[in-house]
Amino acid sequence: MLGAVLDPIRSVVIAACSAALVLSGCSQPAAPEPDPAPPAPAPAPGPPAELAPFYDQELSWGPCPDYATNAQDRTAFDDPELECARLEVPLDYAAPQGRTAQVGVLRDRASGDPIGSLLVNPGGPGASGMSLGATMARRLADSPLAERFDLVGFDPRGVGASTPTIDCLDDAEWEVERADLDVDPSPEGVAQTEAENQQYAQRCIERSGGADVLANVGTRDVVRDMDILRAALGDEKLTYLGYSYGTRLGSAYAEAFPQNVRALVLDGALDPRQSTVQRTVDQSAGFQQAFDAFAADCARQPACPLGTDPAQATAAFQALTRPLIDRPAPAFGGERTLSYPDAVTGTIQALYVSDLWPVLSAGLSALANGDGSVLLRLADMYNDRGPDGHYGNGIEAFIVISCIDEERITDRAEQGELVRRSNEAAPFRDDRRGVVAALDPCAFWPSPPTSEPHVPQVDGLPPTLTVSVTGDPATPYQAGVDLAEALEGSLLTVEGAQHTVALQGNTCVDDIVSAYLVDLQLPADGARCSLAPPPGR
Repeated sequence: MLGAVLDPIRSVVIAACSAALVLSGCSQPAAPEPDPAPPAPAPAPGPPAELAPFYDQELSWGPCPDYATNAQDRTAFDDPELECARLEVPLDYAAPQGRTAQVGVLRDRASGDPIGSLLVNPGGPGASGMSLGATMARRLADSPLAERFDLVGFDPRGVGASTPTIDCLDDAEWEVERADLDVDPSPEGVAQTEAENQQYAQRCIERSGGADVLANVGTRDVVRDMDILRAALGDEKLTYLGYSYGTRLGSAYAEAFPQNVRALVLDGALDPRQSTVQRTVDQSAGFQQAFDAFAADCARQPACPLGTDPAQATAAFQALTRPLIDRPAPAFGGERTLSYPDAVTGTIQALYVSDLWPVLSAGLSALANGDGSVLLRLADMYNDRGPDGHYGNGIEAFIVISCIDEERITDRAEQGELVRRSNEAAPFRDDRRGVVAALDPCAFWPSPPTSEPHVPQVDGLPPTLTVSVTGDPATPYQAGVDLAEALEGSLLTVEGAQHTVALQGNTCVDDIVSAYLVDLQLPADGARCSLAPPPGR
């Protein structure tokens, strides 16, 4: 999810020198007095006095199960090695003595002599860092990272276990939304879609705790929470691993608090200099590239549902999915149906990682036979719907945070041009019903954006490591190249087809990332790793 596709509702060396004193013979003039030692660098500025109570707070750690927001987390959090707490932060940093927010935090203590904390974020925006922390605690249990770091995952303000929690739709409203096509380009269709999007914004205000909550959930505020969390954890410097949107948090933190950074690994990068429009178009092109790679792999398999000619795969996909606009497919024995938007969403979910390509192939084959169950299950994964029918707030948080982070489009002609360019970049997801130039929910937001594209100012930032996968569909490779350049850091290029890769089992990547995090050892210039080929290749 930025990670997720930007389609709301539909739509970041000082050389040590020593002077050798040459002792002269008696016949030589006396050696001059050495230059005085340079003054010690000024200490990093501390937090403003009004924030001291937040920076000085002590976290009350305890069991984690009560922090779980879904059945999967209830199982994962029921581990006595994990401990959880809530971090208190100002809701509005301009008024720190006013209302507060609580950030959910999960920790797995280091098994050896700790360097400090390793803070992780999975991206989204809207994904749970507590969930990621629990997953990584299991995955890295026997690694040097688990020995040397307290592994810490946090739910950014508004997300998951943090409060106030972003909430816009109940479960029943989610089902209606997923079935809503919004493919009518007529003035009446545009007006209907905009009315729905305006209603969505209003529901978010009412159900999330008010307009002041929505005004302060962006990246600008989360990075300030991260610095308070760093201090509350007892770390002088931040060591951080951020995936996808988590790279925006990392680069923004680097700009806001460069003096507080120890190490940053940024995997699946967002370029902070890129406009929202261009990033959206590039992301659409990235998913088309992933779709084409899937289609080429599928064509070599027996009974590929898209046929044996990859050049015709987009047309074959359209022929399979477009009829759903008028006639959704039954799923799960008729208990539910697969809509056209869900068929596209399920496909996108599977394009994030090549390991899911066989599942996508099976889903398209099933759809050809009138069964939408597999694609609907993939769409459920994307939309944060559990097997019990309950929705998490990941997609709602994604939309809300994007509205406060991203450039806002309030002109229908500009919105229509963005839709047109996105469809042109990713024709596999073009319904061919015409451009629906309806303004998205962000156009109706009650507060202005708190971020804008810019060149990060990171004077004093230590060396960082950006990881970028050549075939990443959601955060295309070039964004990683550009982010590494913007931060004047190192780049690790990974040949493969998936979204993010660090500490996910590839030995080449994981060894480089671990050496940097533990020993601050950067890879050589031009370093490259490769992922295993897609299944069946």
